Amino acid sequence: MTDRKPMTLPRLAQMHASGEKIAMLTCYDAAFASLLDEAGVDMLLIGDSLGNVLQGRGSTAPVSLDDMLYHTTCVRRGVKYAFVVADLPFDSYHVSKEEAWKSAAALVKAGAHMVKLEGGGWTAETVRFLSERGIPVCVHLGFTPQTVTALGGFKVQGRDEESAARMKRESQQAVQAGAAMLLYEMVPAALAAEITAASPVPVIGIGAGVGCSGQVLVLHDMLNITPGRKPRFVKDFMAGKDSVLAGVKGYVDEVKAGAFPVNAVHGF
Repeated sequence: MTDRKPMTLPRLAQMHASGEKIAMLTCYDAAFASLLDEAGVDMLLIGDSLGNVLQGRGSTAPVSLDDMLYHTTCVRRGVKYAFVVADLPFDSYHVSKEEAWKSAAALVKAGAHMVKLEGGGWTAETVRFLSERGIPVCVHLGFTPQTVTALGGFKVQGRDEESAARMKRESQQAVQAGAAMLLYEMVPAALAAEITAASPVPVIGIGAGVGCSGQVLVLHDMLNITPGRKPRFVKDFMAGKDSVLAGVKGYVDEVKAGAFPVNAVHGF
C-alpha cells in the first residue's frame, strides 16, 4: 500500500456517497494501531470499551477522560493512514457544551481526528457547538453502552414503530446540528439500512446489519481474545488464520465486499 494516502473526512463522505464500504475497528495502543494500519483498516476507534477489555470493568461508565487521553496518544503514535476517532467518556460532556468542548479539544490535542458521543436529542446543542468550532463529531445512537442501566440491559433498540421513528428523528437532528458521522449499535438491520440510505453522512454499524456505510467491531472480540460469550454480531476472524495481521485483513476484506455482517447471522 505504498500509494496509500491518509484517510480524511471528505474521503469517508465520498465512500459513503459511492457505496464503498468503510472498515473500522477499536484500537487502544501503538502496536495494534500500526498493525491495523498495515491491514488497511480505514478508521480506528479509541473506544471507552477499553474499560471492559483492558481494565476488566463491567461497564464503560468508570472510564475517565485521562484514560481516553492516554490511549488516544498511544494509538496516534502508531498511525500513518487511518482516521482516528476517540470516545468522549461518561461524565465528560453531559453538564454543558463548554465542558464538552474542553474534553473534546483535549482528545484532539492528543491526536484524535474526530470525537464520538452517545445519545440523540439532548446532544444536538453540544454537537452544534463542537462542529461549529472545528471538531468533527460522530453521534452514537441505538444501544448506548454508557447508559446501559437506563436502557434496562443489553437490548436491541428500535424494534417498535415508536422507537424506530425516534431514531430516525434523532439521526436527522444530529446531522442538522453538524454531525459528520453516525454510529448505530444493536438496531434492526432494516431500520439501519433505511437510515443509511437517507443519510448525507456515513453511518457505521455494530450489530446493525450490512446496509450501513461501514462496520466496526471491538478488536478483542473479533480476534476472539475476549473471554466468555460474545454478542450475536461478533465473528471470530482469527479462525483458520495463522496471524493477527491475517485475521484483521480478513475482516477488512469481508467488510469491503459486503460479506460481513450477514444479517441473518449477525443482525437483528
